[in-house]
Amino acid sequence: MKTAKLAPSILAWFDRHGRKDFPWQQDPSPYRVWVSEIMLQQTRVGVVVPYFERFMGRFPAVADLAAADIDEVLHLWSGLGYYARARNLHMAARRILSEHHGRFPTDLRQVQDLPGIGRSTAGAILSLALGQCHPILDGNVKRVLARCFAVPGWPGRSDVLNRLWRLADACTPMAEVGAYNQAMMDLGATLCTRWDPDCARCPLAQGCIASGRGEPTAFPEPKPRRILPIRQSRMLLVRNSIGAVLLERRPPSGIWGGLWSLPECDPVQDAADWCRQHLGVLPRRVEKLPARRHTFSHFRLEIEPLQVDLQGEPALVTDGDRTAWCDPRRPGALGLAAPIAGLLREVVDKLERKRGEST
Repeated sequence: MKTAKLAPSILAWFDRHGRKDFPWQQDPSPYRVWVSEIMLQQTRVGVVVPYFERFMGRFPAVADLAAADIDEVLHLWSGLGYYARARNLHMAARRILSEHHGRFPTDLRQVQDLPGIGRSTAGAILSLALGQCHPILDGNVKRVLARCFAVPGWPGRSDVLNRLWRLADACTPMAEVGAYNQAMMDLGATLCTRWDPDCARCPLAQGCIASGRGEPTAFPEPKPRRILPIRQSRMLLVRNSIGAVLLERRPPSGIWGGLWSLPECDPVQDAADWCRQHLGVLPRRVEKLPARRHTFSHFRLEIEPLQVDLQGEPALVTDGDRTAWCDPRRPGALGLAAPIAGLLREVVDKLERKRGEST
């Protein structure tokens, strides 16, 4: 494969087969492309589309996002995962408002200086929205280039990544950069897939070294496997006399940072002792709910949920910022991690089943 021949072939393919109907492609402003690119990190496009449309409906401009409360931003993000992306979007919007007079910057270095935006994302925003000439190197593009040029090694290694960046720079044309970058991402997403590449339909197959060798899936090399450690957490679904559930806001950083979650206690601590210590009241009933597991990128979390119904009014005074009582039937615009939202739904469903059985 010659680097100069890659762009004409893939642009011709994109003209006939490229994906051009996603909502962020209809009015490709830097703001809209930025939000879509952040949402598409680690997330399938079919999942992103409805989230993007809801997000744009509520925050049509960067000033709207900057003025919003982080709770509302996290609420609209709930279910997408990797919540640091939402926090970084919010922080970056406020930086754009304060440092760039509310206008998304058009200089590559200034864009990279914003929270949560790396070199590839910055290049994608400026090329897709403004036609600026910048290479990109997301996961799909890494895979296409690694196969075309038979680049050995795992792209997470700095030497492999540097070589892929040199190839990306050499292959990126001076004209039609936005279409080219979108074509490379589309090719990786639709034909040059990780496990089942469709080389027979690929516009780059004739020059692709990996395809010519008959071993396209050998490139790029996978990340070295490691066993994910397991962490355990006992979560208390504490309900007061009117059925409201106690929530606590998690710290800004770490898992589910800034989201509302359930109180946790040490797995060896008795739930009654926890209630006496933190709420000044004993439970009327403690019920063990089905355990569940949630997998993060670096570990697996085993959750042991306990439903704790209090026998009196708790002495806890909520401050609205760190603790709150929530009606599980109407949680409102709170940012809830998916497992927590699922637990609240289970409680509501169980109550409704009991009512139905008693009528």
